[in-house]
Amino acid sequence: MKISEQWLREWVNPNNDTQALADQLTMAGLEIDDIEAVAADFSGVVVGEVISVEQHPDADKLRVTQVNINSDAPLQIVCGAPNVRVGMRAPVATIGAKLPTADGQGFKIKKSKLRGVESQGMLCGASEIDLPDVVDGLLELPDDAPIGTDIREYLGLDNKILDISITPNRGDCFSVRGIAREIGVINGLPITAPEVTAQADEVQASQAVTVEATEACPRYLAQPVLEIDRSIETPDWMQKSLLQSGQRLHNFLVDVTNYVLLELGQPLHAFDADKIVGDIQVRMAKAGEQLELLNEQTVTLTGDELVIADDQGILALAGIMGGMRSSVSDSTTNIVLESAFFDQLAIAGRARRFGLHTDASQRFERGVDFELPLTALRRAVNLISSIAHGKAGQITVIEHSDKLPKRAPVQLPFNKVAEVIGIEIEKQRIIDILTQLEIDVEVSEQDGSTVFNCLPPSHRFDIEIKEDLIEEIARIYGYDNIPSTLPKLGVDMRYDDTADLTHRLKLAMVDAGYMEAISFSFSDEKIENILDDVNLGNLLALANPISSDLAVMRRTLLSSLIPCVQYNLNRQQPRVRFFETGLSFVGATIDELVQTPSLAIVATGDVYPEQAHSNRAMDFFDLKHDVEQLLPATLDESRISYQRSELAFLHPGQSAELLIDGEVVGWLGQLHPSVAQKLDLPSTWVAQLALAPILGQARAVQSITSPSKFPQVRRDIALLVDAEVSRQALSQSIRQAGGALLQQHWLFDVYQGEHTPQGMRSVAFALVWQDPAQTLSDDVVNDAMQKVIAALQTEHGAQLRDS
Repeated sequence: MKISEQWLREWVNPNNDTQALADQLTMAGLEIDDIEAVAADFSGVVVGEVISVEQHPDADKLRVTQVNINSDAPLQIVCGAPNVRVGMRAPVATIGAKLPTADGQGFKIKKSKLRGVESQGMLCGASEIDLPDVVDGLLELPDDAPIGTDIREYLGLDNKILDISITPNRGDCFSVRGIAREIGVINGLPITAPEVTAQADEVQASQAVTVEATEACPRYLAQPVLEIDRSIETPDWMQKSLLQSGQRLHNFLVDVTNYVLLELGQPLHAFDADKIVGDIQVRMAKAGEQLELLNEQTVTLTGDELVIADDQGILALAGIMGGMRSSVSDSTTNIVLESAFFDQLAIAGRARRFGLHTDASQRFERGVDFELPLTALRRAVNLISSIAHGKAGQITVIEHSDKLPKRAPVQLPFNKVAEVIGIEIEKQRIIDILTQLEIDVEVSEQDGSTVFNCLPPSHRFDIEIKEDLIEEIARIYGYDNIPSTLPKLGVDMRYDDTADLTHRLKLAMVDAGYMEAISFSFSDEKIENILDDVNLGNLLALANPISSDLAVMRRTLLSSLIPCVQYNLNRQQPRVRFFETGLSFVGATIDELVQTPSLAIVATGDVYPEQAHSNRAMDFFDLKHDVEQLLPATLDESRISYQRSELAFLHPGQSAELLIDGEVVGWLGQLHPSVAQKLDLPSTWVAQLALAPILGQARAVQSITSPSKFPQVRRDIALLVDAEVSRQALSQSIRQAGGALLQQHWLFDVYQGEHTPQGMRSVAFALVWQDPAQTLSDDVVNDAMQKVIAALQTEHGAQLRDS
């Protein structure tokens, strides 16, 4: 936000220079981004009056003028400006004056001759003194401009513009009044606000108003102002204040509302009273309604926007921008001024929805003082009446006090201040600071301790807890007055290894050829709907999304990874491997939201990068291998199992759920072909694991045993089993029947073809036994093998193959 220093000093004028003032504001939490000069440095230019104009004897386009600057004698100046005339007042650069140039070097005015006629200075246009040119020729000054006065002083060109960065919680500082209030508190000075009077009704006119959306608009004021003299232009002082604060000039009525907006922080809107049909209605929009805005953009409303309407339709998008139909023009003489309090949530996000960003929406989204509308309305009416002789009508006030924000008292224990800030500040100093901030303070004793009972003012809606009050005390007391001391830290030997273990998982993925992606936790609702599944849970929509394609919280990290894959495929990268760690969010409301730390994988293309020898497309077992690289090496294989996944967005025959000790910890598989088609993806492999159980297994303390020094005994077994029996089921039976001495077993052959019965397949397992205490005898191994064979025959109908 840009604010004129001169305008600020009209409200409060501390005895310090511009830089010191900027430093004070920065230390108080209102960072100064830049300090701009209104005009470049120049000197020797004064107000002059042209007292005669004669044609140059040797040049058709030059004039010889006599100019009074209140010196001993008039100056003779040769001038080529087309608008020079007798009686006009304009800036005069005298001999020795230094004027600005684009290169910053400047040039000096010397006595010279133009076509043989002596010239003792230069009459200046606006650009010669670093102001924008409005007319072709000299800068015309008002007839009452004091002759001989330094032009920098007269035009306020020594003024500076402060570009202030306002944090989202300090909506009260989006005005001259708000910043002046801060400066006054910092320097212990009162502010001098302009006098605002309650104007008596000058005409018997009022505007009927009905408010249907009372939650979104609990306070609405409207006042007619009639018979405005539109021949009167916006005064120079108002124009200067607006221009120096980065505002464009429009017409007098719009300029007044913009001036009050900048001065007090309350957005106002002026409707052409003669264009309003019937009553003003404050209501929610109806889906499909359209409005042509003042910027000539036509918007179609969805139904959750707050609007100002009349009997004929919508007049304005409340708190954002007015409509073209009721706009004021240069011929408007009768207006209805609107001043209202709109709830933040009713305005937030609506402007961005239509690609708009206005001064009004910026303030309403951050919060406006709910007690300000009447003061701002009176200020605007005072200005219109005093400058353009408008006649004020009656104020219509529609108010629902129970819907207005409430300022809840906050208790602040005195000892809490020192505990947080680190130094003890005197009680009276704390009371003085809070009182200067317009916070009502009552001191009480509770359990032998002093407690400050504080009631924040209406404009400080950001003060809700005691820490907010402590922040106010610290910044006004001065951060530079708080000594730097090292904190006393108790040593906690407990170590949270989550970050280290997660980093190891990331390194495992990198070793497997994947690249890490880092995304927002927000995702595109279209992708979420394509990946929809009852097992994923409910979807949480954002109330104020940063963009339309980041409008919901992601239920799976795939919602973030899939756009990364699409982006790369669109740029001729056929082989893509990504992983991401982060939170997934399930739940339709904040109260029921479940956040799960997860790791997700996405892969498409061939198994290997492009190379000369043979390659092949990635398949389920390649993905399974990559997923298993994330499991701790110490995790016993017997505790790991898989089962068919029921997720609708996965291929039913190429997907599975991963279980540890019978608990599902994630899923993996191929995106369903129909889903891949909707996402414009080729065959794509995906997986997602919950991090907590994986990290828990990595932390588990493993018992260490010495390897057996006695030999292993291996036996192989070949079976005919039903083709529907899974390897996992067979392995489980072998493991349970093989006994404690069975160290490991694995499948090493699978055959299904013409030499096996229909519906059957041949499988072969290797089994290894070993005793840590002695050499195994054949009898022990044979007995164990018979138990394994019996279990496989009984549980799965397996048949031993002859060879």
